Amino acid sequence: MGTLEVAGVLDEAVGDCGGGRMVVVEDCVETGGAFVVHYLLKRSLSASDAAVVFVAFAQPLAHYDRILRRMGCNLDAYRDRKRFQFFDVFSAADGLLDDIVLQLYGKIHGTVESFAGERPVVVIIDDISVMEIDANEALVLDFLKSCCSLSPQFGCSLVALIHGDVYSSMDQPSLLLQLEYMADVVVKVEPLATGLAADVHGQLTVSKKRNRAHDMQFRIKDSGVELFYPGTKGC
Repeated sequence: MGTLEVAGVLDEAVGDCGGGRMVVVEDCVETGGAFVVHYLLKRSLSASDAAVVFVAFAQPLAHYDRILRRMGCNLDAYRDRKRFQFFDVFSAADGLLDDIVLQLYGKIHGTVESFAGERPVVVIIDDISVMEIDANEALVLDFLKSCCSLSPQFGCSLVALIHGDVYSSMDQPSLLLQLEYMADVVVKVEPLATGLAADVHGQLTVSKKRNRAHDMQFRIKDSGVELFYPGTKGC
C-alpha cells in the first residue's frame, strides 16, 4: 500500500465531531505536529456542520488564517456564519493568573452551551505547553479537566496539542501522563527512528484506547501533508 490521504487516517482517529472524544496531539520541538491541528480545524469546519472553539496560546489569528487559506479554508467566512470562535490568549499581556483562566473557561463553557442541541462542537487548544509557561501545572490540569467535563455535558470533542519532549527529562511527567490517560486518541508526531531522510519528514502514530496503534510516516508539502506506511514511499 502506498501513499494515503491524510483525511482518511485522521478522520478515522477523531471519528464523529459530535462524539465527545478527546484527541491529544503530542509532538516535539524537532518535529512539530501543528499540521495535525490545522487539518483537524479544517476538517471540523469543512467536512461537517460542527462549530469550532479555538483557544490559541501559541499564535495569533493571522497565523491560522494564513495557513488555513493555503489549505482552501476561509476562517473569516466561518466566523461570519457563527461557526468559528477564536479566543486569542497569545496576545494577552497579563499572564495566566487563576482568575484569567477561570474567565477563559467561563467563555468557553458559554460558547459551547450556546450551541447545545444546535450543532456539534470541537474545542481546540494550541498549545498546552505554552499555557504551562505562564500557569502552574495544577492550574493547567484543572483547566483541562474542566474542558473535558464539557464532553459528557454537551457532547463536544476536545483537541489539545502538547510538546512531549518538554517533559522528557522528568521522572514522572504528570501533566503529559494525565493527558494521555484522559485521551481517547493520541496522535504522536516524532522524528524518524532511523534518522533524517530527504523525502520523509517524520513519523506519526495514532493510538486509540483498546485498539492497536497505526504507524505511518509523513512528508509536509505546500498543499498539505502526505502520509504513507513505512517502506512504501514512492509505491
